[in-house]
Order: sequence, then structure tokens, then C-alpha cells
Amino acid sequence: MVRVAVVDYDLCKPNRCSAECVRFCPVNRSGGKAIELSEEVGGKAFIYEKACIGCGICVKKCPYEAISIVNLPDELERKLIHRYGPNAFKLYGLPIPQEGRIIGIIGRNGIGKSTTLRILSGEIIPNLGDFATQPTWEKVLKRFRGTELYQYMRRLADREIKVIHKIQHVDMIRKYVKGTVKEILARVDERGLLDDVRKSLNLNSAWNNKVSLLSGGELQKFAIAAALLRDANAYYFDEPSSYLDVRERFSLAQALRELLPKNAYVIVVEHDLTVLDYISDQVAIVYGEPGVYGIYSKTYSVGSGINHYLEGFLPAENMRIRKEPIYFHIHAEAPEREVQNRQPFISWPPMTKTLGSFRLKVMEGNSYVGEVIGILGPNAIGKTTFMRLLAGELKPDEGDILVEGLRISYKPQYIKAEHYEWSTVSEALKDLSREGIAATEWFQIDVIRRLKLHKLGDRAITELSGGELQKFAIAVALANEADIYLFDEPSAYLDVEERLTIAKSIRRVGEIRRTLTFLVDHDIAMIDYVANRVMVFQGVPGVEGVANSPEDLRSGMNRFLKDVNVTFRRDQRTGRPRVNKPGSYLDRKQKAIGEYYYAPLREAGGES
Repeated sequence: MVRVAVVDYDLCKPNRCSAECVRFCPVNRSGGKAIELSEEVGGKAFIYEKACIGCGICVKKCPYEAISIVNLPDELERKLIHRYGPNAFKLYGLPIPQEGRIIGIIGRNGIGKSTTLRILSGEIIPNLGDFATQPTWEKVLKRFRGTELYQYMRRLADREIKVIHKIQHVDMIRKYVKGTVKEILARVDERGLLDDVRKSLNLNSAWNNKVSLLSGGELQKFAIAAALLRDANAYYFDEPSSYLDVRERFSLAQALRELLPKNAYVIVVEHDLTVLDYISDQVAIVYGEPGVYGIYSKTYSVGSGINHYLEGFLPAENMRIRKEPIYFHIHAEAPEREVQNRQPFISWPPMTKTLGSFRLKVMEGNSYVGEVIGILGPNAIGKTTFMRLLAGELKPDEGDILVEGLRISYKPQYIKAEHYEWSTVSEALKDLSREGIAATEWFQIDVIRRLKLHKLGDRAITELSGGELQKFAIAVALANEADIYLFDEPSAYLDVEERLTIAKSIRRVGEIRRTLTFLVDHDIAMIDYVANRVMVFQGVPGVEGVANSPEDLRSGMNRFLKDVNVTFRRDQRTGRPRVNKPGSYLDRKQKAIGEYYYAPLREAGGES
């Protein structure tokens, strides 16, 4: 067995503990040395993996949970691609780029997906685990000789491959790119596709705007457009659907399939399962322990690969990657969709609200105790305005919603760390866990620990990454004693498993407390997983929005997807929603009968 010992040096605080990891180590107690506080790592814990016996005592004794030790098979070391340093993350294996095919990558955050794209784009020369010496292409090519990756790596080393890498954090573009969208895209247009890309990604509204003033969604589309316009051999996209609404996500997927060179290498990292399913020809799964190690599976067909990931078992590797499988509702009329007893909660008359040149019209509606109402619609159509009306931040111009006297917990779309009363995560968790639902065992296990918030420890809230801050904000909102819970885009920055963990937690809190939840999100699979009913927003983005009354999932999804002109079918194994290819037999048939979302299950297997 090979020992992988990882120390999270952000969590390790030897000046605030009694060095339990060193004192209780059985190797140290018997006169050897497996762990010590070393000046090489700033006086923090350093583990000698060859001397470590993998007993796990230091893992349990560390008061800050900074240490992770796992035992892996010896033969896995032959697949070691990169390690960031001593007691740091290890990456095993790589997906194999294929000319003319789009490879999708699915896996948890912190498991090596972005590192993979940096290696395959040539930004990082993999050190093959030897972090003490400078990595060279000669060593890499020697390692890959005789494998499927050799030719690609050789061409990359010889600079025969030009790679375009669309980064994950597009907000960084504002700092380095100056000028208008039109000027910059015209300057990088190497393929003569400027008008096609502008039309496909619907960039008209942002065309003359300065890049520094673009919204998150506009910035994402700008970055994707710039990548599509460049002439290259390989195109790598890291989370391209972030900030985009459902219509824009499918426009993006169609643009990638139609506008990229037919013989290019293409890899897409994506957490939205419906987009990943639609855009990919094959998928590779990366599994392991976030922040500790990541292992790439073989490449699977799209349908089988995503199903294996959801079921938690990879047959080719004979590897279980999750304790429990994830299954979706098969029918809109499933018993779990029904709100128990249908006890009325709040109702609202028709309302209107004007903000500048935008006008929102809200149709009359009602709600029931314990239900989750999903909210669907394009960006700039009034969804956040409606949430702010519910939260009491805005007052309607006409009509009124009676929420006075009701306690409201609101997780806004844009989270600001400065708005929280606590300075550190540990201070917040300690305060929240004193009473109420946050003090229960299931909340601590299913929310705090599954989202790994307990590992953030004394981290300042202002220093959290986008994903960490999102998870923290959701947990705080769920922990609050409230009658109505409002979540605006809770899936942003989260991986598939974190999204489904959040969805389960939202439903469970609503059922236990007998409360009402409104949830805005662009991930169709998440809405399908969690909602009892849906509200569909229609209209002209930025001009006028109409919030329709809550309706059952089948009717609401059909209304929404008819606007988007996309049909879904059900996967027979997992029940997950899958997009039909435009113009395919099922796509044409479902449109003809008006079933855009809930195709009869016996016909759902007609397209892979």
C-alpha cells in the first residue's frame, strides 16, 4: 500500500494546540519519526509518508482536522501525474483528448479538474510526483511513451498544438482586459466567425459595453466568444455555464457543438448534468478525496458515465465512489411531490413593481406548508425582484404580499461576506449550533460536515472562496429559525454532490419545520430534484417580466421548456432529466404531443 498524507496548512495551527499529532504518533513514541513540526513548512506538521504506518491516530487527534491520510494500492503510483509539494494533493491519471470529440469531465470540487486543464494546455509541466526537481518535457515524454497520451504530449511539448483555455474564474478578466466587447472580439477574431458567435451567444445587449462593466453572465459569454473566435487545435472550457440562465446554457452548448473546428481537441468541465450530457460525446469521471487526491476513470459513453457517477460505482475500475446512489423522481405525479395535507400558507394578489425601465407583473398565487416552489426563467426577467418583494426589501407598487409577522431567511444571489456579524467561520458555526435545528445531529452531519464547513475552522469569512462562501451562506440561511426560506441561485460554484446535498437539506428543513421555501436556480436537475411546484417567469428580459402562478412540475416545466424550445426525456436507470438532440425522433414526437419534460418512460430509452 502507498500512503498519501496531506496537511492543510491553512488549518494547521501548532501555536494553538499541544501538537497532539506528534505526541500521540505510535512511530514517534517508539523512537522513530513519522511526523514532526518542521521549519521547512513554517513550523507546522510535516509527515514522512514512508515512515507513516497509516494508523490514523494523528487524523483523529488533530483538533483542527488539518490532516488526511489514505492508503492506496501500490500500482496506482504508476499513474501519478502531478503533486504540488510535500504533504500536498496528488493527481492520478489524465483524460485522453480525442480529435473531433468533446470530452466532458465530471467530479467534485477540489479534486484536480482545473489542474488537469492546466496540464493539458501546457501551463503546468507535470512533475510525475517528483516535486523536488524542476519538471521537464523529456521526463514527461519518457513516462508517456507507448501510451495513448504520448502523441498529444509530444505535440504539446513541441508546440505543435495551440491551446485555448477558458478559465473558471471569469471575473478575473475585468482586471486585465480593457475596451468594449465589440473591439476586443473583433481583434481576436482569427476564424471569421464574429457575426455567428455574436448571434449564437446573444451578445447584442453587451456588444458596445466595456468589459469592466459586464455582469457575470455577460462576462462568461464574452470569455466563451473569445475562445470560439481563436484559431487553435485544442479548446478547454472550465465551468462554462456558470452565471448563465437555462436558455443561455443550451445556446452555449449548441454553439460549442456547431462552431468549434471539427478536428479539434475539446474538453469541458461542467457541474450542470443536463448541459454536460447535451454537450459531450464521452465523459471521464474523476474521483477520490477533495484536497487529498484525485483519480481519473476510463472514458465512458455520456449516458453510462453520468449514470455510473450518480449510482456511485464505476464498473470498469470495479470501484465504489459513493456510499449511496442518487436517483431522481421518475414522474411529476410521484408521491414525494405531494405536499402532505396541503395546508394553505401564504397567498398573494396580483402585484406590480417598476424598477427603472423594467416592470414586473406578478400573477395571483398561493402556497402550502412544507412545500418548495422552484422559480424558473431567463436572467433579467424579475426573479430576484420577486424574491426581494417576498423578503420585504422592496414594496410593490400595486397589490401586497402579507408576510408581516413571518420570519424570513434570505440567501441572496450575490453574497457579501461583510454583511455577516461574525468574523470567522468557527465563530459562526459555534453560535448557530447552540439551539434550534442547527444543534441537531442530522444538521451537523448532513449539512455542516457534508459541505465540509467544519474544516474551514478559523478562516475569516472575508477570505472564503466563491464556493466556500456559497456553502456557508446556505448553511446560515437554513440554520435560521424562519417561516419562509428564500434561496437565490444556491447552486452557483457548487459541484454536483454539493448541489444535491443542499437540495436534500432544503427539503428536509421545510418538512421538519413545516415552512415554505422559494428557490431560484438555473440548474434544471436541481429544480427537478427538490421542487414540489414551480413558478415560470416569462416576458422580455430587461424590459418586462410576468411571474406566473405556481403550478405542478409537469405543467410548469412544459411551459418553461416550450419557451426555450428544448425537450427532455427520463433516463431509465436513474430517472435524471436528459436533453433530446434538436430534430431527433423523440424531440419531434414530444413537441408534437406537447410533452416537453415528462416523456413516457418506456420511450425514454430511445436515444443515448
